[in-house]
Amino acid sequence: MSHNILELYSGIGGMHCAWNESGLQGKIVAAVDINTVANEVYRHNFPDTKLLTKNIQKLSPQDIKRWKIDTILMSPPCQPFTRNGKYLDDNDPRTNSFLYIIEILDQLDNIDYILMENVKGFESSTVRNLFIDKLKECNFIYQEFLLCPSSFGVPNSRLRYYCTARRKTLTWPFKRKDEIITQLPKDYGLPFSLQTIIEDDVHEKYLLPDKKLKHGNVLDICHRTSKRSCCFTKAYTHYSEGTGSVYTDKSPEMVQKCYEKANLSEVGSDDYVESMKELKLRYFTPKEVLMLMSFPQSYSFPTNTSLKQCYRLLGNSVNVKVISELLKILFEE
Repeated sequence: MSHNILELYSGIGGMHCAWNESGLQGKIVAAVDINTVANEVYRHNFPDTKLLTKNIQKLSPQDIKRWKIDTILMSPPCQPFTRNGKYLDDNDPRTNSFLYIIEILDQLDNIDYILMENVKGFESSTVRNLFIDKLKECNFIYQEFLLCPSSFGVPNSRLRYYCTARRKTLTWPFKRKDEIITQLPKDYGLPFSLQTIIEDDVHEKYLLPDKKLKHGNVLDICHRTSKRSCCFTKAYTHYSEGTGSVYTDKSPEMVQKCYEKANLSEVGSDDYVESMKELKLRYFTPKEVLMLMSFPQSYSFPTNTSLKQCYRLLGNSVNVKVISELLKILFEE
């Protein structure tokens, strides 16, 4: 069976990539996002897809029915459910478009399948309760997940909330649970090492500047044989802590020795910085981050997309591998 898909909050097309990766039959009939920079990147990679730069609240139920859509894939704004977003939940105006989709769902009797992604924390929100209540009201059976790419053989941490839903009129072999599932039964093996995604001859513009090396004590450092990396956020390169890992070609032993030497000096001092420079720490390139988020090798950014824009867009995107596996479950016959 072939499906017609509406991709809401389409961003740079992570859901589109996941659909292609899943091997399922169907077509992204339309993608919608209000971010013009993200849309340029989306159009660069998917030039044949109907892409609308508009507020989702401008979409009418009639529009969605006219496109003969049976599936919605979406990743609504996560800021209302994060610490930095002050946990404003349904009081945050950035939830308005998703609340609108929830509101009109009972009019969308053409929709049989839904996959929604959001940040960890969404599961305890008021908006989540409204969403789940609406799914029940509209005769959907659903399953909630909290999953990390590291459980799928990907060396990256990006714990996220997912919800899959399909009409009860459709037989679903998947055995749902009332509780949130945190691990899929399939064994995806251990994460691969970073050496498979590391680029050679990386430009020196990716080297950490001295002002960042001053905060070497909070950096998460990865090397070629690492099988892990931290979650990359849209603030990557802007803040030193909690926004993503940095990379060195040096061995773990060399990293340890440099830290021991640096720690003989006061953190942030000139001597400390000079010791840290020996590691030649650099940021992961956008291409490397794309690989860690399981985007296909063929995916690329337009040449006019700035480095800052690349990182911001990636920080707001999704892990393709996790979603492709959930799509296989959602459409299981």
